[in-house]
Amino acid sequence: MVRRKIRRMRASRRHGWGKHHRGKGNKGGSGNAGRGKRSDHKKPSYREKRLGKYGFTSHSRRTRDTTISFAVLEDKLQTWLDKKLVEEKDGVIIVDLGKLGYTKLLASGKLTRKLRISVPTASKRAVEKIKEAGGEAS
Repeated sequence: MVRRKIRRMRASRRHGWGKHHRGKGNKGGSGNAGRGKRSDHKKPSYREKRLGKYGFTSHSRRTRDTTISFAVLEDKLQTWLDKKLVEEKDGVIIVDLGKLGYTKLLASGKLTRKLRISVPTASKRAVEKIKEAGGEAS
């Protein structure tokens, strides 16, 4: 009686085929197959993770505001005056923050000069501080 291969290969993982006999190459299958779902090949990193697609992708085109505070504004003001990016008329400095690349003005910091500021958006407290210092905001 001839001893058949199937009998000899019992309890061996591959039954004589090596590891390159899966039909989907050497990656364990298609999709998420081979990622620790089999009992003889469990990986701890995949136990808690859900399989398949989950979550969402936001397709909104909303951009974040480029903000500047009074503290930073005071530091940069003299440099902008030297480079003639802002101008001074009658003791009031005219600043167009939109042209300088800023979209929102925040109120943190002290304001020591009179300013006429034009900016797309500003916080309520920032507008109050500009008016308290004798300036304008638009």
